[in-house]
This record gives sequence, structure tokens and C-alpha cells, in this order.
Amino acid sequence: MPTLSDPLDISKPLTSPPSILKWMIGSAIAIFLICSGLRHEMFQSTGYDLGIYDQVTYLISQGEAPISSILGFHHLGNHGAWAVYPLGLLYKIYPSVYWLLIVQAITLAMGGWFTWGLARFVGLNERLSVAMAGVYLLYPVVFNLNLFDFHPEVMALPALLAAILAAKRQQTVWFCIAIIWVLGCKAVLSLTVLALGFWLLLFEKRRSQGLIAIALGIGWFIIVTQWMIPQFSGREVEGVWRYSYLGTSVTEILKNFILKPHLVLGRLISGSTIDYLFKLILPVILWLSPSALIALIPAIPTLIINSLSDIPFQRSLAYQYSLPVIPFLLLAVIHSIQLKEWRLGRFIRTVWHKIQHIGYPPAASGSISPFPQAKSIIIWSLLIFLMYGKYGRFWMYVQRLDTWTATREAITYVQPQTTVLTDNRLAPHFTHRPVIQLLSQVSSETDISEFEQIVLNLRHPWPDTAETGVELFQELSTNPQFSIVYQQDDVVVFNRNLLLSPDVKS
Repeated sequence: MPTLSDPLDISKPLTSPPSILKWMIGSAIAIFLICSGLRHEMFQSTGYDLGIYDQVTYLISQGEAPISSILGFHHLGNHGAWAVYPLGLLYKIYPSVYWLLIVQAITLAMGGWFTWGLARFVGLNERLSVAMAGVYLLYPVVFNLNLFDFHPEVMALPALLAAILAAKRQQTVWFCIAIIWVLGCKAVLSLTVLALGFWLLLFEKRRSQGLIAIALGIGWFIIVTQWMIPQFSGREVEGVWRYSYLGTSVTEILKNFILKPHLVLGRLISGSTIDYLFKLILPVILWLSPSALIALIPAIPTLIINSLSDIPFQRSLAYQYSLPVIPFLLLAVIHSIQLKEWRLGRFIRTVWHKIQHIGYPPAASGSISPFPQAKSIIIWSLLIFLMYGKYGRFWMYVQRLDTWTATREAITYVQPQTTVLTDNRLAPHFTHRPVIQLLSQVSSETDISEFEQIVLNLRHPWPDTAETGVELFQELSTNPQFSIVYQQDDVVVFNRNLLLSPDVKS
């Protein structure tokens, strides 16, 4: 496999992107934003996680401590994602959850530009380079995670691609900037940065970039897991409970990972892991060469973490957990095409070519190009997107629209800055306030009178708290401390009676 030390003219700037690439990226931004925005307007976004990040970003913009009332602790205790702080500047212009959706759409789509840049840099022609950008934009995880609320790590995806390109071009300053930004998007990405460093150092012969990535990855991992998250959350790193069979802390899990290999191998060599890896590779399987798989070394931590998890959805293409794999999988495909070793794709094309020319003399069949056709790459990517893209969820959303008008009206009865208790799907519409909590946080010890307003959708509740909503409605209906100020189509707004004033609609 070619290394970064191959004779490439790194001083030569990349050519300007072709018009079709600009059109593709612009269209992707529009599609991503329309889909995520429509989902939010249909009251299908959730408190976990859009509501969490909308609330803390709003509080940052107001100069208040970004303490998530949904999580119950400071934002820095939630994955150490300091990259959210700059987003507060956008909320200063105008506080709106749509800033998060806009940032997400733009950053995800821009990954297509860096993918094109990588392909052009290693020598692929313009058509194939644009096709690789198409592979990225059509990769199911990219669309699916855009549709699933907002997560800071989406901002790390183009930065990882940019870091690879900067390393190839020996641009150490830009490489450092990209890596530091990646680390600020989510604590676990420090392991990806660490693995990236080893790959650069040992296989790509990039000593300076490799050592920088290793040092930053190890340093940030220690800081964020052993100090920042415990300090700001008062608990262990989020997600440790998903590996309870290995331990109850990061250090214990790492220790047992090494000392108890039978526990690890049992998960890694399993049907669910094989199925997970197959789905990850399927979008590019025709163009992937075994000799190019070495580019996946930086993705190993993510693959191990997801494979070992007790939670099946961590191995699903519907969520964000596989995001750090994408840049390196695309890089492996780019190198496979560069090496002309896309064996499975060539085999299929050869068979198809022969079928088309049955009965013709051998000379009439022509020769098989050593390169895949750009259109065949796009067609295959589109087919896989149609299989695994979660665009079909909109049909499910449409079936819940019978309460849409009532829900919009109910929102007008909720006053700014009041303490609110509500459903997971309604929460992102009330998060510009210091205190909002979900029905999932209600227990027998909860003092309901702490909330000034309670909003319920009894017809289409969040499944996990459907019974809680019904029980709460029955309790509040006979509670003299609360009054119903709005009720329509099973959407109900309760006010604590002390809140009633001439300003409150009735």
C-alpha cells in the first residue's frame, strides 16, 4: 500500500472543486437540513440528545453555567465536549435550536469536500474523486446520524478527514488544529486520535504527526476520563455501564480487557460483530482491497468499543457510534482504487461483461477497465443507501400528525423560564430555560410541585414513559395544586396554581 512517503508533489495546491461537487455538497446541506428540521417541526426530535445540547448551548449564550437539567450535571461532564462552547456565539445572534441543525448539516456535507481532496491528492481522476465524495454523502450512517437529533461528534467527522489530508500534505499546523478540534467533540475520540498516531508513525512514516497525535490522544484521554468528566459530573464516564461485565470504571475495564481476553474474544468473535462489520463494509465492499485494510487501523478502537458493548444499537447504522470509522474506510477504498485492486468489483464487472457478449467473438467483448466506473460506484452506493437509510421513518412520523396542531397550540401556553416537566419528544421545544426534565426522570420520590408547568401528549407518548404520563395525568387532574390550562386531542398543559396570573392564557 502506498505510504505518505511516496513521491507526491505536496507543494502543489489542490485544484478547485468542480461544479458538480459544489452542487452535490450544496444539495446535501439542503437535504440534511430539510430532513432534520422537518423531523423537529413534526415533534419527533428528542430531549436525548437534541434537547440536552440545545439547553446547554442556550445557557452558554446567556453567560450561565451550562448545567443540563436533563442529565443533572455540567456540560463538560458529558463526554468533555468543549467544542459546543463556540456554538454559543451563534445563539447570541438569535437563540434557536436550528443553529445546531444547520451546523450539523454543513459539517456533515463538508466531509464530501475533504473526501474529494483525499482522492485527488493520491492521484484519482476527477470523475472517480467526485464519485468518492458521492460514496461519503450516500453512506447510510451520514444521513442517519443527521436525522437523529444533534451530536457534537458530527463536527469531528470532516475534521478527521481534514487531519488525514493535512498529514498527507505535511501540513503540521493544520493537522494539529484538526486533531485538537476532534478531541473537543467527544472524549472517546481520543482513542481514535491515538490509533491515528500509531498508524501515521508506523505505517505512513510520518514521525512528527504520528507523535503529536499519540501524545495528544493519550494526554486528553487521561485528562478527560480521570479528571474532567468525574469533576464536572460527579460520576464515571458516561457509557461505562455498557461494559459492566468488564468493570465499573474506565481503568478497571482497560485492565480486564488485557487480563481477561476470554471475555473480550467472546464478544469480538460473535454473530452480532460479524453482522455489524459486514453492514459497515457493504457500502464499499465492491471497491475494497484486502491490502488497503491497513488504513482501518485508526478505526480499530471504535470497532472494538462498539463490538464489546452490551447495547445492540451501538452496532447499528442508525446512530452515531460508527462515525469515526467512516474516514478511514473511505481512505481504504481510495487506496484500493489507486492500487487497481478492487477485486470483487472487477470480478462482478467481468462476469456481467461476458454475459452481455454471449455469442459474440472474444474480440468483440473488449477489455475490462482497470478502474471502476464512477457511475457504478454511485449506483452501488445509492442502492445501499436505499437499503439502510432511515428516510422511511418519516412515514412513521406522518402517522403521529393528528396531534400536531394541538401540540403547536399547547406550546403557546408555556411561559419562558418556567420549570417544565414533559415528554422526551416535546422537550426540545422547551429547552431554552434553566430547568426542564423528562418523564423518565420521574420517580416515587419526585416532588411534582417543583414544576411550574407540565406538558403531556397522551395519544403519542414516548414509549418508555407512556404509563408514567397516564398516571401523572390522573394524579394532576385531582391535585388542587395544578389546573389544566389547555387540553385538546390528548395534548394537555398543566399549570401549578401559584403560576396563574392574568398573563396566562385560559
